[in-house]
Amino acid sequence: MNFRQTFSSAVIGACAIAVLAPAARAAGEEVVVPVTIISDTKGAAQMQTAVLAGGCFWGVESVFEHVKGVQKVVSGYAGGTAKDADYDVVSTGRTGHAESVQVTFNPREISYGEILRVFFSVAHDPTQLNRQGPDTGTQYRSAVFYVDKAQQDVATRYIRQLGDSGRYRGRIVTRVDPLAGFFPAERYHQDFVEQNPRNPYVVINDLPKLRELQKLYPSHYRASTTSSRTAE
Repeated sequence: MNFRQTFSSAVIGACAIAVLAPAARAAGEEVVVPVTIISDTKGAAQMQTAVLAGGCFWGVESVFEHVKGVQKVVSGYAGGTAKDADYDVVSTGRTGHAESVQVTFNPREISYGEILRVFFSVAHDPTQLNRQGPDTGTQYRSAVFYVDKAQQDVATRYIRQLGDSGRYRGRIVTRVDPLAGFFPAERYHQDFVEQNPRNPYVVINDLPKLRELQKLYPSHYRASTTSSRTAE
């Protein structure tokens, strides 16, 4: 059983208190990944989306809500074969879905490659197979779900570049799969870190990611979130 299966839509309780350090890095160690060497879609006129899976969607969502150029982030489920998904079913690990985030971004402000750079260095640890931190199961796998061939090429080549960079202690296990569908998660999962900053799981697992984002990529970081900007 993973640490987050104790949650329900009615009661949001405390999650794991004891948390193992990510396998790819020592406690407090930073992994600064190289910029993408391949050309991608920065400068395109229309909004674009990226769908990424990297463990519990709370923290991944929160990271991208603080990235300049990101207009909207939705927590949800992707990668499964079922025609629908909800938290209770996905948490069994039998549907094939992964907890994911759908990131809508303005390519005139941030490229898909830059989105991936944040994903691989701040949002999660891409060397953990079918788990992330205290959460285990295929629903917590590392994956990039591409919406077109351009995204597939950028993601595949960038993962190869990261593997050759020697920045990680372990092998990158991130899958690159076509996006067959994305199902938004229940409302209580949306903006969870923003709404629950004192939740023990959030304090231990997610808030450090925001501090790392601000430290490593100050030019990409914004203090306000997409959710708070929408409400203003």
